[in-house]
Amino acid sequence: MAVLLLAEVTDGELALDATAKAVTAAAKLGEVTALCCGASAASAGEAAAKIAGVTRVLVAEDESLGHRLAESTAALIVSLADDYEHIVAPATTDAKNVMPRVAALLDAMVISDVSGIVDGNTFERPIYAGNAIQTVRSTDAKKIVTIRTSTFDAAGDGGTAPIDTISAVANPGLSEWVEDKLAASDRPELTSAGVVVSGGRGVGSEEDFKLIEALADALGAAIGASRAAVDSGYAPNDWQVGQTGKVVAPALYIAVGISGAIQHLAGMKDSKIIVAINKDEDAPIFQIADYGLVADLFAAVPELTERLK
Repeated sequence: MAVLLLAEVTDGELALDATAKAVTAAAKLGEVTALCCGASAASAGEAAAKIAGVTRVLVAEDESLGHRLAESTAALIVSLADDYEHIVAPATTDAKNVMPRVAALLDAMVISDVSGIVDGNTFERPIYAGNAIQTVRSTDAKKIVTIRTSTFDAAGDGGTAPIDTISAVANPGLSEWVEDKLAASDRPELTSAGVVVSGGRGVGSEEDFKLIEALADALGAAIGASRAAVDSGYAPNDWQVGQTGKVVAPALYIAVGISGAIQHLAGMKDSKIIVAINKDEDAPIFQIADYGLVADLFAAVPELTERLK
């Protein structure tokens, strides 16, 4: 079976971690063709060709495909769909915008956040904030799937897939780019970082969240936050980890002042090692933590940061 994988391309460069993990999942379904598209995508195509498991790369460059415009990307995918039984993508913000549009145009369902592949028609995905796994069997002619990358290892390199340049399709003209407003940061990107330090409501204020930032900087880590911390204004929305935020699975996840509500656990429980710092010894976070420290975070975190320095 042939699989078309929408590679994650940002500003002309391949998001290697998300794409390589999606390749691991897609390769279980058949031969993988990676589609790299954007205003510029040649560099991304070259990177995708080196991923083990990718058998072919398609590169489409056009201004209509830039700036994360979903409608033109969806139209391009649909124009290629006849040659593929499965159309997949990593479950990123961009893909969650594109893939439902592809499904609607193809009159198919979207199977989102797939965490396991049983066979070409049957998939597993978490529901109820990750407390249950749903097995879904699709009878659609085209399977439209987004992959929860936190549950798959990244495919290695060493691939030598051929690269073909294709033309974009006519721009549907349903949306246009106005401007981008991005927060600049030297820290690692949250969803692909090897170490994440997250703060919760227990941190107490936006000012005190600097304790979390200092610890993250000492570790070279990305910063996360619970929904309670975000809703309280302690941290920006793009730091939110959880069921309604970002899903992460770093090698090390440090939860500071986070009680461990089920919605937060859904976004980080696949982390390899979980460390919890909380003054409440009965906090649910300790039930899944590999290491727990019952302590006042305002004393423990500065001391830990200083020792790491």
